[in-house]
This record gives sequence, C-alpha cells and structure tokens, in this order.
Amino acid sequence: MTRVPQQQPVEAVDRRGGPEGDEDFRALFGRSTAAFASLAGPAHMVEVANEAFFAAIGGEERIRVGVPLGQLIPELAEQGFITLLDQVYRTGERYVGRDARVLIGTGSAAREAFFDFTYEPRTDRGGNVTGVRVIGVETTQVKHAQRLTAEHRVLLEQIARQAPLSEVLEGMARAIEDLAPEGVLVSVLLADADADGKQLRHGAAPSLPDFYNQAIDGIATGEGVGSCGTAAHRRRPVIVSDISTDPFWDDFRHLARAARLAACWSTPILARDGSLLGTFAMYHRTPRVPQESDLALARVFADTAALAIERHQADEARRAAEKKERAARADLAFLLNASTALTSGLDQVQTLRRLATSCIPVLAPLSAVDIVDRGRVHRIATAAPTQAQQDLLASHIPAHAAADDAVARVLASGLSEVARRTPTGPGPWQDLGVTGYLCVPLLDRGHAFGALTLLSTAEHTFDGHTIALAEELTQRAASAVLNARQYTQRAALSRDLQAGLLLPEIPALPGAQAAAYYHPAGEGLDIGGDFYDLFPLEDGSWAFMLGDVCGRGATAATTTALVRHTARAVAPLLPGPEAVVRAVNKALLQRPHSHGTGFVTLVYGHFTPAPTGGLDLTLVRAGHTLPLHLDQRGAVHPLDCPGGLIGISDEAYLTTCHLHLEPTESLLLYTDGITEARNHDREQFGEERLTQALGHASSPLTAQQTIDTLTGAVHAFTGPHGVHDDQAALVLTATPPAGRP
Repeated sequence: MTRVPQQQPVEAVDRRGGPEGDEDFRALFGRSTAAFASLAGPAHMVEVANEAFFAAIGGEERIRVGVPLGQLIPELAEQGFITLLDQVYRTGERYVGRDARVLIGTGSAAREAFFDFTYEPRTDRGGNVTGVRVIGVETTQVKHAQRLTAEHRVLLEQIARQAPLSEVLEGMARAIEDLAPEGVLVSVLLADADADGKQLRHGAAPSLPDFYNQAIDGIATGEGVGSCGTAAHRRRPVIVSDISTDPFWDDFRHLARAARLAACWSTPILARDGSLLGTFAMYHRTPRVPQESDLALARVFADTAALAIERHQADEARRAAEKKERAARADLAFLLNASTALTSGLDQVQTLRRLATSCIPVLAPLSAVDIVDRGRVHRIATAAPTQAQQDLLASHIPAHAAADDAVARVLASGLSEVARRTPTGPGPWQDLGVTGYLCVPLLDRGHAFGALTLLSTAEHTFDGHTIALAEELTQRAASAVLNARQYTQRAALSRDLQAGLLLPEIPALPGAQAAAYYHPAGEGLDIGGDFYDLFPLEDGSWAFMLGDVCGRGATAATTTALVRHTARAVAPLLPGPEAVVRAVNKALLQRPHSHGTGFVTLVYGHFTPAPTGGLDLTLVRAGHTLPLHLDQRGAVHPLDCPGGLIGISDEAYLTTCHLHLEPTESLLLYTDGITEARNHDREQFGEERLTQALGHASSPLTAQQTIDTLTGAVHAFTGPHGVHDDQAALVLTATPPAGRP
C-alpha cells in the first residue's frame, strides 16, 4: 500500500490571547488536515492516498488502494460525487466544491461531514486525461466552532456595552445549549458576596426545571456538595459522568432523578485574583464523559462568565460608591471624571498628562508625573496655575538613584511618601513656594514604573482623605497606562509588520494602471494572511502577485514575507513565472516548523507593454481563486489556468498561462475573503455576484474604478456586519499607447 505522508495540521486562528486561551480555541476549532488521493482511469482507481484521506472516509477498514473509489466508498455514488469525478475525467476541467455536505458510512453509523475539495485532472505529456487528483479539507468542526466563536463575540459585545448580568448569563446559556454538538443544559451559579462566597446563588439556567433551580439556590460550597459545590470549594473543575453512582450527589440524587439529569461537569468561575465568582455547569440527560473540546468549551465560557461577573461587580461597586459619596463628598465627582479622562484614550503619554492635569487644583496646586525608561527618570507631564510655574516644574528632573530625592525613594520602595515640608534634594522649591509634597508610585504588579508628585503651596496641606484620593487615582492611572502600553505595542507591531508586507504605494507602470485593495479582518491587531506585490524586472517587464497564506498573525506574516522576498530575489534570475513559483514552493517546504507549515495560494505573473498597445501577460495560478479578464465590452471572463496549492508537496502542479489585454481591458486578482464574505443570512457573496457587479459597467473602468465597484458591491451585500476574513484585490488595466486617447 502506498501513502502520501500526512501533512502538518493547519490551525484555525481565532485566539483570545495567551497560551491557555490559544489551546482552548484550538480544541474548539480542531485541526484541519489536507486529505489527498490520486485516482487513475475512468473507474477512478485509488493509486495513492494519504492517511488523512483514509481517516476521513472511515478509518482502518477502508485503507485500501488498487480498487475503484466507488467500490471503496459506495455511498459517494448516490450523492453525486462519482458523477463529478466522471465529469472531470471526461472534460479535463477542474472542479472545486466549497462546504460540500457528505454522508460517510451507512445506516446508523453514517457520519455527516463538510469538506472544501478540489478535483484536478491528471494528464500525460500528450495532454490526455489519465486520472483525477482529489484534495480536500474537512471543515465540519471548524464550521461548528466558528458558530460558537460568533456567539462568544456577541457575548463580549454585550459585556462591553454593559448589558445586565442576567441577560448576558442567560444568553450565554442558551447559546451553548443551541450550538453544542450534544444535548446540554447549562447552569450558572453565583458566589454570594454577603455569605463571603460560602454559598452559591442562582444565576441562570433557562432549561433546567424551576423546582431544581430553587432547590439548589443557596447551596453551600464544600467537599462532596454535588458537582458545583465541590468545584467551588476546590477551585478546579469537577467531572461527574454518572450522577446515579457518584458519592458527590448523595444528597441531591433525588433532585437529579426528578429533573432527569444524568451527568454534570462543573467549572469554577474565578476572578483574576483567584477569588470565587461562581460555577459554570453543563448537565446531560445521559451519563457522559467529556471530550477535550467539551472541556475547552467550558473553560472559554467560564472565562466569559467571569468577565461578565467582574464587570457587573465593578459596575455595582462604582454605582454604590457614586450613590454613597455623591451626597457625602464633592470630590467623588473629581475621581469619576478623572478616571473617565484617564481611560478615554489608549496613548500612555496623553493618559499621564491627563493624570497631572486632573490633580490641580482639587488635590494640590502643583503636580508632576515621572516615569522610568531604560534606567533613567523622565518627567512626562506637569501642571500648574501659570505657564511660568509649569515650565519651572518641568525643568526639574529627579535623579533615579539619589537617596535624598523623594521620587527616587518612592520608585525604589513602591510606597507613597508625604511630608509637610519641601522635598529633600535640589529643586525649584523656593521659586515655586513649595510647603509640602505627596509622592505616589505608579505600580505594575508591585513594581514602580513611575510616580505622581503633588506639591503644596501656601496654606494647602495633605490630609488622609486627599492621600486616599491620590492613591486611588494613581492606581487607576497605572492600570490605564498599562492597558495603553499593551494596546500601543500590539497595534504598533501589527502595523509595522503589515506595512512591511504590503506596498507603501502603487508604483507608476509602463502602459498600465494598477490599483489595490486590502482590508484585514477584525480590529487590525493581528497580521492578515492576504498579500500583493508589484515590482520591476531588469528586462523592462514587471512582476505582479497576489496570494493568501493559511492562517493569521505572526506566523502568517513570516510566510508572507518569505513568499514576497523569495519571489523578488529569484525573479531576475529565473526564466519565467512558473520557475519563480516553483522556487517559492521550495522555500516554503524548507521552512522551520516554528515559522509555520500552512499552504499558500498564489497568482504570480509578468507583464510587458505590447508594441501595438495593451499588455502581454504570462502568469501562473497556484491553487488561488480564478483571475478575471474584463474585456472592452464589459464582459467578465474567468481565466482558466490550472494549478495546485504550494507549500504542500515538492511536485507542485503548475501551468503557465498567457493573456493579452487590449487598451482599457483589465485583469482582476482577488482573495477568497471577497467571495466568501457573508451577509446577515450567512449567505456568501460568491463568484456570480462578483461577475455581475463588474459586468454591469456601461463603459470600460479604470483600475481604481474596478476596485471601487468591487468593494462597493461587497459592502452593500454584507451590510454593517463587518469583515470576518481578510480581503485583498489587485487590478491591472492596460492603457492606450502615448498619443492615443
């Protein structure tokens, strides 16, 4: 038996941030593996297949070669897949299926699965079709996990807009019950703050009977108190796969029997400091042992519940403080307004300047903020009644290691320091009329990275209340600064990496116009996998490319850079596009595993202005979406240029195609993020709508008009639902020769 070595798994990318969160989402999304089989002759004899192919069609009992596919998997015939193979063998035309539903097996053992697959004809040197190559990627678990992720995103949006906790928890419970692959009933219990967390109160359980919810409302936390009471006590998950025999349920077995509950997996909901917030339980009607995906689902939504509860508790605490202190102390308004100002932006310098400004005149007449950077103290912000005083205060920079300097001592100790005298050490204290000072550290996990200094003048003094307000404000400011730093660092990294992977601007081209479009999915904090490039060659021709790297983030960025830089490096040395793409494929196969192992789809080509006008193009398509030719009459023609994915096999299947663009004609390259964009009904934009949008123009379009028409049609179709996959497009339009309109 001959097999192709199994490909490395491609991880679905939708991450919460952090190693544990990554693993949970990997477990939810599963690992998509490329299945491959090579079929021969009109009977579609299985010659070669990899392990992923045999695993997808039924496992060990079907691991055979040298037999027709219809005999190996007889259920495919009645589902039309053998007919499609016959069609590809007969016509020699490639067939691509997206999210195709397949029933594998028969009777009660039949399994429903979804695949993205491609049928590619195999030809001999004479161009005769000798068989069919089958490449497929199972998307069943990915489709399911994407739905769960979408619901998770909705819950996060509810939390962000401060929806009521009961609404968030009930929505979470219903979402899991509706989307979980097995029947599940969800319950959330909340730790009772009045009982010091020793009791659990009903939070949400929309599908459990009322009598059951009432019976367990107020149960104690402790060893052996059901699944939830034990999980809350242990601060770790408790799995009871069979309630009827588990001793934890001795006191509650009659309730479970009445509610028809047979299994309960409970996960504690913990705050960031490890304190108990509640429990998240998944009940089943039959005894059941959880899979890794079940445990990952529980962890993800337990973390989401923790976020909602903590947000709710923070809001409750804030509202209680506002209500209590609004009537008692006028300075509460100062604290709230200052906190709002501190969190209104994500720039740390602006945040620190707002901190200094917020302090005067409420807390002190003068204020300054210093931070430590690379072993030196930098004065970032000052505030004073007059510009002269502010300039004088800004001119003084404390010494980091000076024992006689208050700022240096606070930075070293991490403790506040207050005195009714001028600060020790040199400074403009006499010119400013300073009579006292308060220095409060800005802390990051107990270590001071900066300090707020408040200075008294004249009769002003620092009392205990002012000190408490200053320390509270500084604590909030430190949190805002750290959030701003993290956001700035991640956004800068993503921006710099993305900028390095895209052209800074479209260059001027001989005999052609070019326009490009790129839009990353999400909030732009991850590197996208789509890319394009245009660069000149020494013989006067130009190279162009557009492609899609499997995945997103830093790993995708390294692969994108590898493809672009390899192409730019070898293009002047190799005879044509096919040789360049083969060199890129070789570079991909030689990547270290730490730099990614995913495949790449690519369209790469060269163009030269034709002597009589227009452009002569030579290009190669490697598993990418079909390029579109827009002729002078406004018709749209897909360019049939066969080619397989690269980054998978040494023997990349590639063919070279040629195209001549008359003046005003265009070539459009685009990624599947455009055709797979979905509207609110989850319907894809598709190739037909793309063709219709471009084919309705009353006159030939410029390159930029083509991009505008395309993106306008996609945005009109998707509406305000946002972009869920990276999108990129590149248009080349032939221009008339000089002197012709």
